[in-house]
Amino acid sequence: APFVMHQRWHDLLFMHWRVPAAELRARIPRELEIDTFGGAAWLAVVPFRMSGIRPRYLPSVRGLSAFPELNVRTYVTAGGRPGVWFFSLDAANPVAVSIARNWFKLPYFEARMRCQATADQGIDYASTRTHVGAPPAEWSGRYRPTGPAFDAQPGTLEYFLTARYCLYTSDARERVYRGEIDHVAWPLQPAEAEVRANGMAGAHGLALPDAAPHLLFVRDIDVRVWPL
Repeated sequence: APFVMHQRWHDLLFMHWRVPAAELRARIPRELEIDTFGGAAWLAVVPFRMSGIRPRYLPSVRGLSAFPELNVRTYVTAGGRPGVWFFSLDAANPVAVSIARNWFKLPYFEARMRCQATADQGIDYASTRTHVGAPPAEWSGRYRPTGPAFDAQPGTLEYFLTARYCLYTSDARERVYRGEIDHVAWPLQPAEAEVRANGMAGAHGLALPDAAPHLLFVRDIDVRVWPL
């Protein structure tokens, strides 16, 4: 089927931690298998910003087409298709949050967010959830790339964490849906981060280990989105 939406993602940080798959099992529909690498599941916090969001064949709409987003995610499979499961997606645009919650059945939440470039080619980022009735959550920090871009190779951890071209979600009746996305291979870069606050996983009752996270940075990528 034809895709329905264009997006462009900028200044993305992948922060990944190893976690026991058993800690995630009760929070994910039974129809989905938790995907593991190295004997563990992986939980991610991913701050970035979006631009150029528009339906296919239509122009961008001012005030709706660009805003920061911050998601908490893990990795699952269904029918042999590896994909992403989102625990939450915070965004700084109430209209976009409403559309995504209704059309894509994703757990979007309104947030007050800031995403600013720094003098060292990095990003200063902050997010505080403001969604009425949602558990409080915040993230703030600075991050930047530390090396040249590379393509992840099959069989590596970097490939497992990033080479996923669909998302999974469910509705109030626990029916599972798949949404396809497509883009070129991620132009991944090694990264460093200084985190000031990170309560995103804790908002879902998930504990992050004390170990330092695995970090990757992406400057820009164009994305196409299909309906569920």
